[in-house]
Amino acid sequence: MTFREDPQMCFDLNASPPLPPVSGGALTSRHLVLEAADGNRFAAYEAHPEGEAVASIVVLPDVRGLFSFYHELADRLASAGHHALAIDYFGRTAGLGQRDADFAYKDHVALTTADGVLADTTAAVAHLRSTAPDRPVFTLGFCFGGSNSWNQAAAGHGLAGATGFYGDPVRERNPGEGSPLDRVADMTAPVLALMAGDDAGIPPEAVDRFEAALAAAGVEHEIVTYPGAPHSFFDRQQEQFASESADAWQRVLEFITAHS
Repeated sequence: MTFREDPQMCFDLNASPPLPPVSGGALTSRHLVLEAADGNRFAAYEAHPEGEAVASIVVLPDVRGLFSFYHELADRLASAGHHALAIDYFGRTAGLGQRDADFAYKDHVALTTADGVLADTTAAVAHLRSTAPDRPVFTLGFCFGGSNSWNQAAAGHGLAGATGFYGDPVRERNPGEGSPLDRVADMTAPVLALMAGDDAGIPPEAVDRFEAALAAAGVEHEIVTYPGAPHSFFDRQQEQFASESADAWQRVLEFITAHS
């Protein structure tokens, strides 16, 4: 079965990202609309610290696209000292309007394309660089966005690093793009993969293949699997996995610091 036939939901609408180990800094945030080179206008949410940011981060959501979880996540990243920009995938098919719990995200995921995700990510990177041209830029994604994040390491953005939470490394997400495993030879940025050990959709063998390919290609990488953790464990509602979430946060922030 392909991802197109079974796009697994990641977070529900009530999900909330855990607090990072370093936070509390003052921040400014806003909703905005960006425009890609093909004319697509898409929603985004931006948060940045009041002082100088350490890094710029494009946040790539799961299959629901941009919603409150990613607004909060951008705020969390800003409170930890980074300029974060979370983007939506569905400007071409769903427009810019508000969405409720009945939003048929599966219909829109089925219409995403490699060119569309690339164009929108390129616009997001350009927006971040317009404010700080020399600041390192990272991608950070979840589920569908995790795979997208890794693939952007092979897309010529000049990223400083690409992080994915429980993305599928071996299935193609957008037609014609190839899976992260397929794109390893073209990756030019370090990769961080934070995987769920009890993820029904991503077997350990898939993660092992990805790690072996990254090593063979000489791509700097770190892959961490949390035993017993389910897909979408990075959620304050998943209290039994609070220690795993805390460790994942620490690794994300250390990865950004190490490559900035």
